[in-house]
Amino acid sequence: MIAVLVVVLVPLSIIVVPILTHQSAGQSNQQQTDEQWPLSVTAAGDDGRTRVLSVAGENGEPINTEALVRGERVVVSGSGYDGSQGVYVAVCVVPDSPSEKPGPCIGGVPSQQQEDVAAGTVQWAPSNWINADWAWRLFGARSYDSSSEGTFTAYLELGDPLAQDADCVANACGIFTRNDHTALNDRVQDVYVPVQFSE
Repeated sequence: MIAVLVVVLVPLSIIVVPILTHQSAGQSNQQQTDEQWPLSVTAAGDDGRTRVLSVAGENGEPINTEALVRGERVVVSGSGYDGSQGVYVAVCVVPDSPSEKPGPCIGGVPSQQQEDVAAGTVQWAPSNWINADWAWRLFGARSYDSSSEGTFTAYLELGDPLAQDADCVANACGIFTRNDHTALNDRVQDVYVPVQFSE
């Protein structure tokens, strides 16, 4: 019986303790650009990290971020992120204040079910979950490209711009990164490329 408790409690504590003990690292401090529809943005976070978030088309070509369409494929890349902390990548409504969590988001929270796919296969989805922790990868998270450098690649297939109450036709939206459910109230990795959907 004790062995069973150990087998259950140890993994549970590995997952739950970091969530309960996480302290906010502050704000992302995303820098504004003169360009209205940039393909890359920079944020010098309160944690001392400089994050860069970039978007491109499926084959690396530039995309028109002011006229996205449902079903379009976008490759999102990031660098300078905290590789010890997971992030969600999705199209979300821009909040009124940087201290508020972005959302709602198209695609909602990324799937947390492990899928059996061949190594190297690109899986396109309306939202992606990046987390290097082995325990979370068992639940469907994609690993960082390099945890030490905080680099990742996410593959978005854009969903319905009117889904999940997001309404990215009427509201200002962006392709966002934000901390995953292990640090929901931490805004330091909230970085976004502004986007707009064509009706």
